[in-house]
Amino acid sequence: MDLSRRVNTDPRRALPSVHRLIEAMASGHPEIPRWAASEAAQRLVAAARLTLDARPPGSDGSEGIPSGENAWLVSVATLAEELSGPRPQRVINATGIVLHTNLGRAPMAPGAAEAAARAAGGYTDLELDLQRGERGNRLEGAALRLTLLTGAEAGYVCNNNAAALVLALNTLAKGRQVVVSRGELVEIGGSFRIPEIMERAGVELVEVGSTNRTHLRDYAQAIGPETAMLLKVHRSNFEIRGFVKDVGLGELVELGAAHGIPVVEDLGSGTLVDLGRHGFPAEAFVPGRIAEGPDLVCFSGDKLLGGPQAGIVVGRSAPVAALGENPLARALRLDKMSLAALDWTLGAYLEGRAEAEVPVLKQILLSPDAHEARTRAFAHQILEGGVTRDLKVDLEVIRDRVPVGGGSLPGFELDSWAIALRGGDGAETLAARLRAGRAPVLARVRDGSLRIDLRAVDEAETPRLLAGIYDALH
Repeated sequence: MDLSRRVNTDPRRALPSVHRLIEAMASGHPEIPRWAASEAAQRLVAAARLTLDARPPGSDGSEGIPSGENAWLVSVATLAEELSGPRPQRVINATGIVLHTNLGRAPMAPGAAEAAARAAGGYTDLELDLQRGERGNRLEGAALRLTLLTGAEAGYVCNNNAAALVLALNTLAKGRQVVVSRGELVEIGGSFRIPEIMERAGVELVEVGSTNRTHLRDYAQAIGPETAMLLKVHRSNFEIRGFVKDVGLGELVELGAAHGIPVVEDLGSGTLVDLGRHGFPAEAFVPGRIAEGPDLVCFSGDKLLGGPQAGIVVGRSAPVAALGENPLARALRLDKMSLAALDWTLGAYLEGRAEAEVPVLKQILLSPDAHEARTRAFAHQILEGGVTRDLKVDLEVIRDRVPVGGGSLPGFELDSWAIALRGGDGAETLAARLRAGRAPVLARVRDGSLRIDLRAVDEAETPRLLAGIYDALH
């Protein structure tokens, strides 16, 4: 089929019609969904028309525009396959960053994923009391497990930690003042900033102290008749060093108790394992925070906890109960699949299986010797293929340091091992080829080398990673 038109010297008249492209795709590429072929054809023809409209005088402006029937069909097929592919698609995380936000943070344990699939594939007792045959509470099981794990009086779960903070602010302080240190007015990612979240929650922000130094007296002086909450926010993705002063959670709790004002901590990335025992910073340990007596602590389910996306709140019974009575709670509630996955994950902690079965903990606590041995063995597999020699690519196994990611443990880096590739077409080009492969791989470019870290690569993904590297190097 001849898709071009040559009835006029104006190159725009030579563009194929969208309809004819769609029909050609239907006959030549029946495996591609018609909707995807239609969308791809419309986009490409529109882009070509814009390019030609903007061409400078004396130029035909055809650079970058498909030339001929086959070229158009290849372009449409390529874009259509991209549009119709699964979203989100599986990516191999070879960065070494365990909680990579752009890659969806924590991978769930197989048991948690299976629990979610079981809930998704049929009916459940989500809001049914089977014994009484009456409406039940979807959060009852999660709340029990959270109280047992943290020592809190009560627990609550919603769909993410930002939602948990909004719900706490709106429930306990709507129309009133909330006191926060200037050093904790953080941006939590995606341009979502604490002051803006507080505004949307309907509370008035009262800033105290300075960026680097805040004293207990600063909070005390800010308390007035309209003060409804003292809020402490964990700093994510950064730390302040040098001439600094912070107010501890325990001090803030004492001040709040003296004035009858609730204290809430947004911990961000909380953990139910005392990482301090393993040489990590211990500030994210939720039971330790609860022991200091705040009214509420909220944290994420898909960060250091290693479960599904969720906003988890633990604390005193009265404020936790008030969260569930807020009309916003229904808009922010957790679905049955996430609840099932969270239930499995919390059960792993209760039964002492978490460090062996929750991927995030396994990756963070990975033995340096085991990591080095696996890295060297994988490097040997790459070298056996001969592609590094043929393409003059240097391969070296190196020591490295990587952040945990996801705003967790700011300022702390894991000692790690990586395979560094240098030469060939350059690190950036190789990284782009890995991302565009049949099994997309994300690695890190640093100091002119492409670094492949196996810390967050599941053993079952290793063959696909090796194939992806071979494809990218050829």
